[in-house]
Amino acid sequence: METPENLRYSSDHEWVARTGTTVRIGITDYAQDALGDVVYVEAPAVGSTVSVGAAIGEVESTKSVSEIYAPVAGTVIAVNEALADHPELVNADPYGEGWLCEVAVEGEGGFDALLDAEAYRALTD
Repeated sequence: METPENLRYSSDHEWVARTGTTVRIGITDYAQDALGDVVYVEAPAVGSTVSVGAAIGEVESTKSVSEIYAPVAGTVIAVNEALADHPELVNADPYGEGWLCEVAVEGEGGFDALLDAEAYRALTD
């Protein structure tokens, strides 16, 4: 499984890429592999406020439906509209074109509590 060093991770299998006060969120390679073929993604609404650990959407696959949890607190500023027509991007490119949403983080927003790549690999081994 791929676990990029430049990202942070939640124990619920979301990844976070931070640029200043904005983060991009997606599900990890480990999570998409466990889910199987993704057929539907429900993203949070732009403008909604999210808190750490709260459900913000779901991913439906041929195997199951799994909730997506906010790894940080803040306001949703963008969602990946491409997933509406192409949910399989989550499987094909989980750390790139398969991203889920972007959040403007409030303060640290819980970012410092996220796992680094080494700790996430230890969790999933």
